Amino acid sequence: PAWLRRLCGQLLSERLMRPNGVQAVVRGIMEGTGAGGAGAEAAAVDWRKCDTVAKILASCPQQCLSLEDYYRLVCPQILDLLHIQDKLTARQFQRVATTTALTMAKEHPQLAEKHLLQPLLAPLLRCSET
Repeated sequence: PAWLRRLCGQLLSERLMRPNGVQAVVRGIMEGTGAGGAGAEAAAVDWRKCDTVAKILASCPQQCLSLEDYYRLVCPQILDLLHIQDKLTARQFQRVATTTALTMAKEHPQLAEKHLLQPLLAPLLRCSET
């Protein structure tokens, strides 16, 4: 029903914009993916799930006051997904982070540059300046 979709969307949006909310949502959705199955079918399911999560993260929720605010709150958390230590989890989180960054860069290039690419490339730029 529409009311349930709205309520779930609202709860998901509220969680994403909290500290560590992106990681919690990704962990909740990805839990159990990739560890059990073997072969091409399991890998395809894993990729589809990662793409779906990335689409969710790249979409600004209706409850958010501005796209700029959403990117400001969520992009640093997306970059944090690149620093997960556990091997299996890191692979999935890196897929989600890179697909989300690519989607955001396509949909809103200026915001993605400001909130994703500049922070990501800052260490490299500092090294090249000296």
